[in-house]
Amino acid sequence: MTRRTAAAIAIVLSSAMALTACSGSKPAPGSGSRANADAFDPVQVGKDFKTKGGNVNVLMSADFQTLDPGNSNYVQTANVGQLYYRTLVMAKETAGQPPTMVPDLATDLGKASKDGLTWTYTLKKGLKFEDGKPITSQDIKYGVERTYARDVYTQAPQELNAALTDDTYKGPYKGGDFKAIDTPDDHTIVFHLKQPFAEFPALVSRSNTAPVPKSKDTKLDYTNHPVSSGPYKIKSYERGRTMKLVRNDQWDAATDPNRPALPDTFTFSLSTAQATISQQLLADSDPTAVTLDSQGGLQASDASKLNQPDVKKRTAAGLLGCTDVLNLNTETIKDPQVRKAIAIAIDRKAIQVQYGGNRFGQLAQSYINDAQRGYVEQHTALDPAGKPNPEEAKKLLKGKKFPKKLVYGYADATPRYKSMGNTLQQNLKAIGIDLQLRPIPAANYYTILAGEQMPDIARSGWCGGADSGSVRTTIDPNIGPSIDGKTYGFSNIPRYYDKKLSKELYELRGANGTSEELGKKWATLYDRIMQDYPLVPLTRSFTNSVVGSKIRSAQVGYFFGSIDLSTVGVEK
Repeated sequence: MTRRTAAAIAIVLSSAMALTACSGSKPAPGSGSRANADAFDPVQVGKDFKTKGGNVNVLMSADFQTLDPGNSNYVQTANVGQLYYRTLVMAKETAGQPPTMVPDLATDLGKASKDGLTWTYTLKKGLKFEDGKPITSQDIKYGVERTYARDVYTQAPQELNAALTDDTYKGPYKGGDFKAIDTPDDHTIVFHLKQPFAEFPALVSRSNTAPVPKSKDTKLDYTNHPVSSGPYKIKSYERGRTMKLVRNDQWDAATDPNRPALPDTFTFSLSTAQATISQQLLADSDPTAVTLDSQGGLQASDASKLNQPDVKKRTAAGLLGCTDVLNLNTETIKDPQVRKAIAIAIDRKAIQVQYGGNRFGQLAQSYINDAQRGYVEQHTALDPAGKPNPEEAKKLLKGKKFPKKLVYGYADATPRYKSMGNTLQQNLKAIGIDLQLRPIPAANYYTILAGEQMPDIARSGWCGGADSGSVRTTIDPNIGPSIDGKTYGFSNIPRYYDKKLSKELYELRGANGTSEELGKKWATLYDRIMQDYPLVPLTRSFTNSVVGSKIRSAQVGYFFGSIDLSTVGVEK
């Protein structure tokens, strides 16, 4: 069984050329100044800019994991994906706030039946693919069907699939009709659910519902040129090097009020070292540049430079819904008490410093936070200040059989992840465990975590799933069981499965109630699961993302954790 997770990065907002904020000037987080309640408010660069034209140069340290909307659960792909594909519903970003669900290909957010077991959507008129062929409900159904071929698409988003009937469906390549979706005509699509799901519009905002023409489906090669339904299309793509997007002349702005589509082109540089990205952005050597890299590509040593006036006015910043964790592989570290010992032995404060300190993230005590619906207080033995407790860890290990050697895998394009490994080595050495560090190519990182080469310890992150305001869409994908409830879930990196607790999670999927009511049940059950320590919370991200001096409307997404490409423009 394999699984995937969303690569959680972070960042938020936009500020006018001259730095502005809702409540006046305030100290930079982590600066040592007074701790204002609004210290983590969003800041936006070039707000309300609406001029079209120009090119945006997107600097990245690694290629996208995939560009196939049916094989992606990554925020970077979702971010650039807004430009070349559309979905039934769109999660529209607003700086510093969880996204708002708005109609995209559909005329509205959907109509639920009285029993809540069916949702019906009607497509807008005049929708076309880049080749001029009309987009139909069958194209959307086929896009969803592909995500059931898990033997082909190991990274497909599964929140929508988990809610639908017909769990036995294996995808379109093995034949058989998918009974969970009906398409009575070219403009109508009907979803059949196992149980009522109050947040269903958020599920169809995921890339599952991006339309895919069956005749153009090249399976894994589809990532090289997904057929555009959005305002831009792929003109050229050289994996690991460059990509260029140009305007899609078949896109009709009248059907799409959510995407201003300001630049004429987007050029992606896919192999620029993070240190170089940071230097170029800080020096403004390319006035049209932005980055999608985690934490704006900035290094911890760059923090002081953010206070320079010229840099400050070009910096979008804010607190996100994104949290980083360390996953403990429960198949190789089987004893919950051993996992607890490892967890409390980790110097999370030192790791926070390696992330850049408070300026780049708050210490987190849980994967979920109190801004999410249904949150209840969480309890672990982790020190709130992030300090390690090796003596207590040794007591937990006394008399137990535990692995004396473990492997920490890290994405090789991000220096702080290796630095984190050095800290972990020292922490675990203190309790008698030899930790080996294994670099993993960044472009393949989550694929490795989803396969048989999953290391014993690995970092990942999450920005809230389909609905970042809901505790469920964080808990279920990251720690929940498989669709049939018989093993760990597709996105469950720790491979956590407990016969009793995972069964309760599975049953909770079918419970009735409001998002708030059910959220409390999810959060309470998650608190119990965390007593088994399948993962260790690290930081909730606060991102500063410097942009070029000609970039405008540079909002940073609460969910995306990086500059929202759908809003940016270029001053001529």
